[in-house]
Amino acid sequence: MKKILKITGVTVLVLAILLALAPMLFKGKIEDLVKKTINNNVNAQVEWADLDLSLFRSFPDATVVINDFTVINNAPFAGDTLASGKRLQIDMGVMQLFKNASDDPISVDALKLDEALVNIKIDSVGNANYDIAKETNDSASAKPVLSRETASKPFVFDLQQYEITDSKINYQDESNKTYLKLTEVNHEGQGDFSAVSSDLDTETTAKVSFDYDGINYLDNHDLDLTAVIQMDLENQKYTFKENSGHINALPLTFDGFVQVIEEGSDIDLSFQTPDSDFKNFLAVIPKTYAKNLDGVETSGDFRVSGKISGKATETTIPQLDIEILSNNASFNYPQLPKRMDNIDIDVKIKNETGNADDTYIAINALKFRIDDDIFQANGTLRNLTANMLVNLAIKGALDLKSIEQVYPLNLDTPLQGRLVADVTTAFDMNSVEKQQYQNIKSNGTASLSNFEYKTPELPNPIKISNANVKFNPGTITLNEFTATSGKTDMNATGSIENLIPFIMSKEDLKGRFNVKSKVFNLNDFAVAETKPTTKSSGSGTINGTNTTGEKSVKIPDFLDASLSFQADKVIYDNLELTNAKGTVAIANEEAQISGLNSGIFGGDAGLSGNVKTRDGKPTFDMTLDLSSIDIDRSFKELDMLKGLAPVAKALQGAFNTRINLKGQLDENFSPILSTIAGDAFAQILTAQVNPEQMPLLAQLDSKLDFINLNDLNLDKLKTTLTFNNGQVQVNPFDFKVKDIVVNVSGGHSFENVMNYNLKLDIPAKYLGSDVSGLLSKLTAEEKENLSVNLPVSLGGSFASPQVSLNTQSAISSLTTKIVDIQKQRAKDQVEDKLDDILGGILGGNKPKDSTATQGNGQTTDKPKTDEVIKDVATDILGGLFGKKKKKETAGAKKDSVNN
Repeated sequence: MKKILKITGVTVLVLAILLALAPMLFKGKIEDLVKKTINNNVNAQVEWADLDLSLFRSFPDATVVINDFTVINNAPFAGDTLASGKRLQIDMGVMQLFKNASDDPISVDALKLDEALVNIKIDSVGNANYDIAKETNDSASAKPVLSRETASKPFVFDLQQYEITDSKINYQDESNKTYLKLTEVNHEGQGDFSAVSSDLDTETTAKVSFDYDGINYLDNHDLDLTAVIQMDLENQKYTFKENSGHINALPLTFDGFVQVIEEGSDIDLSFQTPDSDFKNFLAVIPKTYAKNLDGVETSGDFRVSGKISGKATETTIPQLDIEILSNNASFNYPQLPKRMDNIDIDVKIKNETGNADDTYIAINALKFRIDDDIFQANGTLRNLTANMLVNLAIKGALDLKSIEQVYPLNLDTPLQGRLVADVTTAFDMNSVEKQQYQNIKSNGTASLSNFEYKTPELPNPIKISNANVKFNPGTITLNEFTATSGKTDMNATGSIENLIPFIMSKEDLKGRFNVKSKVFNLNDFAVAETKPTTKSSGSGTINGTNTTGEKSVKIPDFLDASLSFQADKVIYDNLELTNAKGTVAIANEEAQISGLNSGIFGGDAGLSGNVKTRDGKPTFDMTLDLSSIDIDRSFKELDMLKGLAPVAKALQGAFNTRINLKGQLDENFSPILSTIAGDAFAQILTAQVNPEQMPLLAQLDSKLDFINLNDLNLDKLKTTLTFNNGQVQVNPFDFKVKDIVVNVSGGHSFENVMNYNLKLDIPAKYLGSDVSGLLSKLTAEEKENLSVNLPVSLGGSFASPQVSLNTQSAISSLTTKIVDIQKQRAKDQVEDKLDDILGGILGGNKPKDSTATQGNGQTTDKPKTDEVIKDVATDILGGLFGKKKKKETAGAKKDSVNN
């Protein structure tokens, strides 16, 4: 007995060692086999992170696990991901590891796929990205992969079980504009794929979205399906035997078959709702809006049934006969006060030829009643896959507020107002897309009254008292539109060119409107900026979005319209315009403003240019004309003017200006001063100065005691300036303070940092005691006419200025001028003396003696010529070298006399 146990123990130990070592022994073989299979059969780039082999995980089967794999397409879908997955597990018998795949294919028993993505694409010319199998001349290779007879393949799928978990499948066919998206896919099946004929039990859950030709039919609807499929692998025919499923909560049963044929597929399927309870209709509505159907009272019936039969090939589709019917139905949610009744639905989806272009939808009846309001529609949609033809009629009245009282929508923006419509329309989609509005045949009228639109982002609701439109072929006339929002009132008329294209194909809304208003306050339309958030943060969070409190005005991206407006008063931020008139053309998130004229700050304003919001930060490029506007008010209330000329806050009066500027706007549509660039011309009409309002002027007034700024005369002053990168450069200009001329040059930043130079041309007498000695050498007339430049530099800021007077430069200049005057005076005296002398000589007169006879016969002494010249020279030298030299000369002359 001990011997048997010993043998058994050794055997188990050996088996355990073999099972532990087998992965290392056969892992390379399996990985080489997989790579060889791929290289021989697939025209794509296949990669994986690692491959693992275990003999314990599914014992007695061996388990191969491929982690993080991808399949990347080659041309014509180069770079696209066809498939990827986190984990692919393949189970097979241990003995399969010892087979030679080239002679005896390996049989796979089970397959499991986790977190996979399958991305199927078909382009407009019919190329499919899943067509990656390499071409082969072996006709046997054309047999189905699931057949036991595919002996030429290295793998045979003798599956007993397979499973797909948490995966995604995308199907996009651009040739017929079909898009199918399955997410959260969980699917499993059990059956015997080794048999020629067997039953496959499957269970599937997923969320499904489906679009066809731009129309959304399913949007993240829940789908579950339990089906038994009879598999005839030899004939590739799959028959649905016992099947039931749900789309959202709508139950469906179906039967029939799908068979693979050489041209494509042969399909014969029928489906229907197992009962006719009208609750089935409510179940089709997406779960987000359907809410809880428990306790809902319904009456009447609702049935969905259909048949799909025929061949699906490159040129044909199966014939369709699908009906959605309801007759005199009603429903009432227990928590809501109103009931919807008299519900009639008769919709058919048909194709009787197998030609995709012949598919059509007939809306024979779509009708309901809430209280005494009846709303109904009918029409047809034909030629769905090509140039769709639409023919619709809508008639009825509807109190919009009743919708939430009938159905639990819980809208973020509650509806309010009354809609009345009687409209027919007929058009084709080509005309819509090509903007051939003359081909859109619409007739009738529609009105909206007492409509109120609220949203947490807007500070005030928009209330439309009345809106009446008349539908005409090609255009829609807006006969009346009266609305208010906060303090704003609007009255508009005009025309809409393309309401149908705007609704059907998301084109820009085009129109021409005339708008009048008594008060138009732009602050009533400031939009609070919201940012997505994942958690609530108190009162600052609204429906999962965090309101930052910042507000901005956005130009709608769907508008292509022109507005001629007239407003008695326009309020923007803290500005008020009066009698505003102009035109605004809006397109592509740009507002083009032309001919805008209004009253502002006691004068007139003209504005032209554009504002854009499409490139991130809003930008502007404007020309602003201001005429006879109040200096004090404008420079207090316009930040831009404060930045251009801060000193103007100390002025009282009026001025004209023309400003060309461009830059960025902030959230409030106010210019960001550091970004603006342009130039300006300004003319002061009248101005009085109040130095106390500006520290710079007050400091100048105190430092220049010979200037009284009350004498400053700025009337008719003109100047130009340029600005860029936050800097303002002023072209040199002059003004007068009584008899003083001031020249200004330099500039400042929008942060009010100054770099200015002033040159004051002042009478020399204003320099006082500093130059009194110099001025004493001049005659009264010379003193009166003598002026000098006093340089003044201005630094620091306007609030804390640094004023520097260069009086030494002025004194040096004055000295030079006085010397020049004295030189000129000496020169003039010499010339006068020489003229006398030369005149006597050239005139034939003898030089006069030192004595002269007076009229009474007496004689007097006269200066001799050489003495006169000497005196003149002495005066000149004295003038040149100052008082000291004059005194010395005078002393020498006295000594000469004494001698």
